Amino acid sequence: MASFRYAVSVMPKPGILDPQGRAVEQSLPHLGVDSVHAVRVGRRVELTIDAAGETDARAVAERLAGELFANPLIETWSVELVSAASSVRSAGPA
Repeated sequence: MASFRYAVSVMPKPGILDPQGRAVEQSLPHLGVDSVHAVRVGRRVELTIDAAGETDARAVAERLAGELFANPLIETWSVELVSAASSVRSAGPA
């Protein structure tokens, strides 16, 4: 048995309203940023799966993405194998 670390990214489908993305986009001019547009906000779920192989682990990640993490009617998702090391990063510049 081995451990595999995945990141599942979930985003609204094209054409689906994204109120968070719109709020971020409307805030940008207040920060002096006028060159950014079409902002979309999603979420990222990281998980570690114990499985016999990467194929089996990816199947579990894909199943969870489609049945638990995302609403397939209005969201898309992608599954990415990430390094075994922690992906925790600082919240800002040191």
